[in-house]
Amino acid sequence: MSRLLVLAVILFAFGAGFFKASGYHAASGFQAQQKAVAGSSEPHLQNRFASSRQNTQTHAASLIELKDGRIRAFWFSGSREGAKDVEIRSAVFDPAVGQWGAEQTVATREGTQQSVLRYVSKLGNPVPGRAADGTLWLYYVTVSLGGWAGSSITAISSTDEGVTWSPARRLVTSPFLNISTLVKGAPFLYSDGSMGLPVYHEFISKFGEILHLDKNGAVLDKQRLTAGGNGALQPVVLVKNSSEALALLRYSGEDTPRRAVTVSTRDGGQHWTVPAKSILSNPDAALSAVVLPDGRMLAVLNNQEAGRDALSLLVSTDGGVNWTSVYPLEDQRKQPLDEAHYLKTVAGLVKDMAIADMGEHVESVRRQVCPEHNCRFEFSYPYLIRTQGGDFHLVYTWNRSFIKHVTFTQAWLDQRMEKAAP
Repeated sequence: MSRLLVLAVILFAFGAGFFKASGYHAASGFQAQQKAVAGSSEPHLQNRFASSRQNTQTHAASLIELKDGRIRAFWFSGSREGAKDVEIRSAVFDPAVGQWGAEQTVATREGTQQSVLRYVSKLGNPVPGRAADGTLWLYYVTVSLGGWAGSSITAISSTDEGVTWSPARRLVTSPFLNISTLVKGAPFLYSDGSMGLPVYHEFISKFGEILHLDKNGAVLDKQRLTAGGNGALQPVVLVKNSSEALALLRYSGEDTPRRAVTVSTRDGGQHWTVPAKSILSNPDAALSAVVLPDGRMLAVLNNQEAGRDALSLLVSTDGGVNWTSVYPLEDQRKQPLDEAHYLKTVAGLVKDMAIADMGEHVESVRRQVCPEHNCRFEFSYPYLIRTQGGDFHLVYTWNRSFIKHVTFTQAWLDQRMEKAAP
């Protein structure tokens, strides 16, 4: 009888969530993109590390452009993913000098726990967003009980571009214990200034959703993007214009071929299409994408059905139906994984970025991805933005040890597209 009661409560909670999603009323369309900016006329790409702490596991980076044109990055870092010492870290990149500033701690488990007045066992994915009034928001995952399926979303805000932050508060997103809501994709704005926050659910079944937040960051409603059972999560919403958008989702199901999932809307987010598999291969790994002012779409993902040892830059010229690979950001699929060859390869990759303490960086990598001398390559969790000046910034997890930062210009992208054209 007790099991039936628990099941009934769970079904009621899910039913309530579904009812709320089915009665969803989004704002009247999306906020349109700003006019195109030409950007630099010089084709240029450069690699560097955004993070600097060594001998820590570093993961799940994100980016936002500051009002003065600098770029602020966020990620989590600690002895291992899910450990109690994991912190949300941040650093600022100055394009004028081409350098990252020092890392700083934005949120800790203990500090978050004191603000939300509940036990917090671990921290996860941080994602920044800019409200219509210019306030900088940071949403990050917190867990009080169990694994990531027991997550909730915590929010902090800043009116000085991330120098100082408000006390943390927990978003209420679920009628059942307020658990199993996580964040990964970049927020977007509706035409009335409210915000859409792409989120996902992992408890019992996995699916993508959009939280609708008011101008003060409170949850107005939520909308289901995919149904449980199809294994789609971590949505990335690509706004094409005031009425049309495409969402790309990570695929974590068992069916083959393993492909990223898509849903789309043509009425400003009021309704979304039935989920469908795209042509993009996806090995149960996060992806990122942006819409260019001319309508093209640019995506970064592990474009393969297994493993995270290669990361590719792809472009679509037809609204996300077809995609063409334009540049291999990382590709170590054919490298031997014995420790000696692995460390030699890593040393070569680090050397290309002109790192002064190359030996220490290589040793940091060895400690993270060579347990018992069984090494692996991992390039994962990309996060891509296009600045108002027209340049592109990309960050991603580099062998679980550092956050790699890649910058490139529109001229470089156009050059690569010409080479990739049939």
